[in-house]
Amino acid sequence: MMSFSSEVKNELARVFIENSCCHAAELTALIRMGGTMIIGGKANLGINFSSENAAVARKTVSLIKNGFNLQTEVMVTRGRRLKKNNTYHVRVAPNAMVSDFFQSLDIITEGSFAFNVAAGSRIIKKACCRRAYLRGAFLGGGSVNKPTRAYHLELVAANQDFAKMLSKFMKAFKLPVRLTERKNAYIIYLKEGDAITSFLQIIGAHNALMAFENVRIVKDMRSQVNRLVNCETANLEKTAKASARQMELIRHIEQNMGFDKLSPELQEVALARLENPEATLSELAEILEHKVSKSGINHRLRKLSKISEEILIMES
Repeated sequence: MMSFSSEVKNELARVFIENSCCHAAELTALIRMGGTMIIGGKANLGINFSSENAAVARKTVSLIKNGFNLQTEVMVTRGRRLKKNNTYHVRVAPNAMVSDFFQSLDIITEGSFAFNVAAGSRIIKKACCRRAYLRGAFLGGGSVNKPTRAYHLELVAANQDFAKMLSKFMKAFKLPVRLTERKNAYIIYLKEGDAITSFLQIIGAHNALMAFENVRIVKDMRSQVNRLVNCETANLEKTAKASARQMELIRHIEQNMGFDKLSPELQEVALARLENPEATLSELAEILEHKVSKSGINHRLRKLSKISEEILIMES
């Protein structure tokens, strides 16, 4: 069964990009998240991008070919472990054009092999490019849980400085991101449902957003029903315990003093409670012939409790 993350990535891989600037922004984030640099002969550079999602690999090939006209090849490796997914490798053999490719994306500094940690203001100058950049980051190293479980979306980066930069970049969209380290990788993550839906909207995963919200609504409704049921159950248990205690005290009075020595008001409440053991105070107030408020019923029951305690003191 396809995971929710795969469904989101399949949708994002089909997002049509009109502007060439957004091509560069999305591809930059893809390469930074899931790509590695190959150094070949004559100091020529090459590219190797890996993903377990076939649609992501196809989009990476399309962006490289359409935007930069580089020759690519795709290889597939099968996982050796049971149910291990295939991995798709998009490779560009080392050649003189790849250096220009990395420099145009601000991935390396011009005239050297030095890795440029910053995203590059030229790449993410426009609002549309900033959205495309986050879309590429999710495609290259992101995942999200279906909200039937805990709310969790994360981006996995290999470089701490880049992770901090990406975290800062997401905060500019008012997203409450957190950053942690896990097994030599750096995790930028969201834990709130509203934040995750905002992120899905930003990156253009509109179908996934609707699916996420539908499941989330059902989950929240179930949680609310469960809370109401638990609250009602607790109230019923509280009422039952109080009623049982009141009946015990009333029977004690009946056996040791008799109802004839009680005032008519207390007799009325005592008999009503014995005849209606499951009734709430409000229901007892409705049952009495002479209408009494809920607080009035409670006051009379406290009087009966005090009488029972006085009998116990006299018996001791």
